[in-house]
Amino acid sequence: MKKIVWLVSLIMVLSMILSACGTAATQAPAEKFRVAVVMPSAINDLAFSQSMYDALVRIQTEMGGPDKFEIVYSENMFVVDDAAAAIRDYATQGFNLVIAHGSQYGSSLQEIAPDFPKTSFAWGTTAETFGQPNIFAYEAASQEGGYVNGVMAATLSSSAVIGVVGPIETGDAKLYVDGFKAGVMATNPDATVNVNYIGSFSDVALASEAATTHIAAGADVLTGTAQMVVGAIGKAEEANALWFGTQSNQSSLAPKIVVASQVYHWEVALREMISLINAGTLGGKTFTANLSNGGEVIEFNPDYALSADAKAAAEAAISGIKDGSVKISLP
Repeated sequence: MKKIVWLVSLIMVLSMILSACGTAATQAPAEKFRVAVVMPSAINDLAFSQSMYDALVRIQTEMGGPDKFEIVYSENMFVVDDAAAAIRDYATQGFNLVIAHGSQYGSSLQEIAPDFPKTSFAWGTTAETFGQPNIFAYEAASQEGGYVNGVMAATLSSSAVIGVVGPIETGDAKLYVDGFKAGVMATNPDATVNVNYIGSFSDVALASEAATTHIAAGADVLTGTAQMVVGAIGKAEEANALWFGTQSNQSSLAPKIVVASQVYHWEVALREMISLINAGTLGGKTFTANLSNGGEVIEFNPDYALSADAKAAAEAAISGIKDGSVKISLP
């Protein structure tokens, strides 16, 4: 009898221990997801770099804060060799995801990623993964928001002369410029769209000069892309010319003349990357941000009194792009 009581007691104790262990395992905090990002400009550039930093901060909030989602960054990495050194250094530190936020970093990433097969890398804007199982790629269909901005620009322009300050004729910058021009011409075929590529993503002085030239030629509406546009926006504000932004919301730079901005919401791609990494897939897939999936959003400036006609035209263009009834013709 004593043996039976002893066995029952032992079983009960073991059951309690196993139950406690199971509860502890259930309640144990999930391992922190760690992300490092290398960017060509500042995290507050109101353009390309900020678009990624803002998206990472939104993901961090969604996942429960810094204790659950760590973000570290290297900004102003316009020298590619310096960026490559930073990318490699982050990879040695065991980050779950290392983001090379700039198409100029592609060749460096192609060399570095094979050395760290257990680390996931991402870069953009591009669709190229180099066939590497641990590289993700991301891009923006920036011609879509560009088209919408172009529709509004043509609707609001009194002179029918519109100026575009472009950086380098490549990637999402070229797509945006081409889409913007297509939107203008679809709305007013008699309009003139003057495009000036300054050959730099960061030269604020050249962007200012290009904007001044456009205004002197009669432009009363301007747009542009990349971090150098702060110079162009300043000149537009001086001349009381309207401005349309892209990549990040640029309303704060000149609230009286910024009409709207196409804003990249990279968290659409980041969420999928994180899910795949947690499931064991470290790369090999490309993501596209567009109006339909919420990776691009037209954000209207509440401080600018946008006419009802212009807003209706913009909303019609957004709906048409999403449902396919609006086709954007690119060169």
